[in-house]
Amino acid sequence: MRSVRLFVHVAFALAILLLRPALALDALPSWNDGAAKQAIIAFVSRVTAEGGAEFVKPEDRIAVFDNDGTLWTEWPAYSQLFFALDRVKALAPKHPKWRKKQPFKAALENDFKTLAAGGEKTALRLVTATHAGNTPQEFQATVAQWLATAIHPFFKRRYDELVYQPMLELLSYLRANGFKTYIVSGGGSEFIRTFAERVYGVPPDMVIGSTIVTKFVVKDGEPMLLREPRVNFIDDKAGKPVGINEYLGRRPIAAFGNSDGDFEMLQWTTAGKGARFGLIVHHDDAQREAAYDRKSAVGRLNRGLDEAQARGWIVVSMKNDWKSVFPKPGP
Repeated sequence: MRSVRLFVHVAFALAILLLRPALALDALPSWNDGAAKQAIIAFVSRVTAEGGAEFVKPEDRIAVFDNDGTLWTEWPAYSQLFFALDRVKALAPKHPKWRKKQPFKAALENDFKTLAAGGEKTALRLVTATHAGNTPQEFQATVAQWLATAIHPFFKRRYDELVYQPMLELLSYLRANGFKTYIVSGGGSEFIRTFAERVYGVPPDMVIGSTIVTKFVVKDGEPMLLREPRVNFIDDKAGKPVGINEYLGRRPIAAFGNSDGDFEMLQWTTAGKGARFGLIVHHDDAQREAAYDRKSAVGRLNRGLDEAQARGWIVVSMKNDWKSVFPKPGP
């Protein structure tokens, strides 16, 4: 009889563990056991507890993630900008005037001071000039080839290896608990779609990003889409909630970013009714990645730091909250 009671108790305990949000075996092993990790787990527990006051139906469990600086490194420059610079060099033989014309001249000469001085306008000019004149499939094939061979100039690893291990775990943890995870990035949507499913587990139709004008054409009797060297939509700052609404038609309940470019996305997400969650990744780890925030030319975080506490957003310290930053290199 005693053995029967013992069996019942063990079975009951196992059932409780299995019914809890995907937590029992620590789904976030690269996170230190601090306030940030506890806040994530507590939020997921509340919105997945059926019958609870803050229960959210699975179809409404939408989480949106910025990409650059939130899911992979953006330091000392955005990865897509490095891609654009490499494309300038690859395409230069077809454009001899670029050798004397800015910003292409600076790109060919690795004149990063001139490029940085040009700011966003220069970056957009390089991107539109090097990303167009092809179909989405052709462009993605070019990106895939670049990702397979290009090495980051500072970290000396492939760009798609410079993703944040704690955030990969967070994406999986949320999906295991019925969340739909979307990428909402100022980077190009076709650029990110090339690797998002393989690297993040996020399929192409769940990527919202900046776009260039794309036209339907019939060429040699074949219908196709052709990318033109003109900006269509910039999915950054106030554009992020607009893009989310246009693509999804729903307001997320959780948003994750790292810079003031994500401020409006977090602001709009957490202003909704019911349980809400906002999180900012703070780059304060100069030893394992980089330390930058208020005065940075890339991923500037100023207003977010000032207002996060009042708005109830979690600020994650890469230095203190993450056991590791990047996945371990493969064999």
